Amino acid sequence: MKAYLLLEDGTLFTGRSIGVEKEVVSEVVFNTSMTGYLEVLTDPSYAGQAVVMTYPLIGNYGVCRDDMESGRAWPDAFIVRELSETASNFRSRETIQSFLKEEEIPGIEGIDTRALTKRLREHGTMNGFLTTNPDFNREEAMARMKEYTVQGVVARTSCREKYVLPGSGKRVAVLDLGMKRNIARSLNRRGLEVTVWPQDTTAERILETHPDGIMLTNGPGDPKENTEVIRQIRKFYETDIPVFAICLGHQLMALAAGGDTYKMKYGHRGGNHPVKDLSTGRVYISSQNHGYAVDEKSLDPKVAVPAFRNVNDGTNEGLRYVGKKIFTVQFHPEACPGPRDSSYLFDRFIEMMEVK
Repeated sequence: MKAYLLLEDGTLFTGRSIGVEKEVVSEVVFNTSMTGYLEVLTDPSYAGQAVVMTYPLIGNYGVCRDDMESGRAWPDAFIVRELSETASNFRSRETIQSFLKEEEIPGIEGIDTRALTKRLREHGTMNGFLTTNPDFNREEAMARMKEYTVQGVVARTSCREKYVLPGSGKRVAVLDLGMKRNIARSLNRRGLEVTVWPQDTTAERILETHPDGIMLTNGPGDPKENTEVIRQIRKFYETDIPVFAICLGHQLMALAAGGDTYKMKYGHRGGNHPVKDLSTGRVYISSQNHGYAVDEKSLDPKVAVPAFRNVNDGTNEGLRYVGKKIFTVQFHPEACPGPRDSSYLFDRFIEMMEVK
């Protein structure tokens, strides 16, 4: 069956339908990872977005649900050049096509994803309309795209109730803003007791448990939308408890400390982004997934100083807070998918707690 992808600039792509048959309007973004499509599909940070995979063949090693980064798939749609009909991997339990259907994710294959990606790079991220109806109303679709914004996704992706991963070491409170599982696993594998809290938990409720450290996780959407979460994070900032924040958590801490964020032209999404540690000069290849960034110039240097910088475009990739046991990064040290070059940051977090 044919499928159609219309962008808000009027560009139309025609391909074949994959996954379920469903009409959607969403923000179209691209990911440059060569592997890890299952981790991408189950990353809550993609809630409210349609994901384009730039690697041309997707699904060739099938699906192993043990590799999922959350309990379900989150993108509104999946866009690929070619979806593999067979899976060659001893760990595979199903094909990517069956997974998309089970998770009720629509998609399109057989389009020129290179041309689509170049368009998004040149003109910036834009909304798209996906349908299998050849007689769709173009004017109506354009109006729907114009109105669409990604909203309310942190509350939708966060856990509903707190849960604990037992450990014999320090106790870490994790504020789930749309967390990838490997963040909690990376802490728990190091012997820490990890308590994961829903995004609407008050700072007082968490602080009364006397955690040794606090983790702010990744998550989807515009950071400025989360006004109440920012207010609660400010209370963490005012304590002397070590805090480590990743991705959305990095942006929210900056906002809580008086800084600003902005929407990037097309964001960073993939497993091949170089970041420079400004304290050592060493460059790490990192996994990233974000469409917003911190304006480091908006922060008083007496409050926070840059710790990491993106080698490609010079954007901020991390901050160290002056006089505080707080450091934050824009990239994903827990990887999955992507390189694990920067996983040492979890050990740095543990050292901060031990010093405290």
